[in-house]
Amino acid sequence: MPKALCIGELLIDFVSTTVDVTLAEAPGFAKAAGGATANVAVGLAKLGVDSGFIGKIGDEPFGDFLRQTLERNRVDTAHLISEAGCRTTLAFVATRSDGAKDILFYRNPGADTLLKPGEIDEAYVQSADVFHYGSCSLSHRPSRDATLRAIQYAKEAGAFMSYDPNLRLMMWDTPEAAKHWIWEVMPYANVVKAAAEEWEFITDTSELENGSERILLEAGVELVIVTQGEHGCYYNNGSHQGYVDGFKVEVVDPLGAGDGFVAAMLTQIMRSSGGMRKLLELDDNQLQGMMRYANAAGALTTQKIGVIPALPTPSEIEAFLKT
Repeated sequence: MPKALCIGELLIDFVSTTVDVTLAEAPGFAKAAGGATANVAVGLAKLGVDSGFIGKIGDEPFGDFLRQTLERNRVDTAHLISEAGCRTTLAFVATRSDGAKDILFYRNPGADTLLKPGEIDEAYVQSADVFHYGSCSLSHRPSRDATLRAIQYAKEAGAFMSYDPNLRLMMWDTPEAAKHWIWEVMPYANVVKAAAEEWEFITDTSELENGSERILLEAGVELVIVTQGEHGCYYNNGSHQGYVDGFKVEVVDPLGAGDGFVAAMLTQIMRSSGGMRKLLELDDNQLQGMMRYANAAGALTTQKIGVIPALPTPSEIEAFLKT
């Protein structure tokens, strides 16, 4: 059984091959496997963690491509369901040099939204040490109910819970629904990673300290991290807070840098001395080291078109840190 499980969206990203043009102006797109939580599953596998992915794809060529991509990257797909008669979700992405994302999703409905609660295997979920989830699979039913069931199974079994709100407002019927469900699953998490551009929507403040204190106090989360692109990240575990500088690189494709960050951060927590069980006891030096490693992984993820091909190995991260 995998040590780490991720649940959510697995889809095809069509990434514009020209930077700083709109989707309408883009002359061409490169096909790549994507989906935030699926990216984390691959990122973990590339970093040496046995990982698995729970989700749904269409029983068609795009779905076949996605399954093969995960399997080629040694992610367990025993609970990735292919369903006839539905289509794999597509996302068209315009790349921008400032790191912002212009994304258009094609779902009608997408296969990822059709995962049912009855398709969640309790024993499989409860076998994992680490469980990672996002908010995109909460945007529609039945995948919302399936995700909530899996989160509850994992929490009951004592898994270490990782959450990336990963705000994609165009997926939701209303902004109010997005905010409600983003907060509904916050209290299950041990660690929450959010991006700077979604911070004010989620926390109702642009201030990182005040917003993170709200998540720590109201939701009982043990560690909050805000990624800030090339500017690095902010962290707060209630005892220690601070900033860790990012790395200046020539960005090829910013998509998925946060997913690379999350995978690297989780491996560092898993391998720290009692880290998963003693997150609140991590000292500032430990937190700074973890964040620097994760920042390096995020920077490396921007170096190729498509997230999964760019997700780094431990040797690539170590070599990058040495330079």
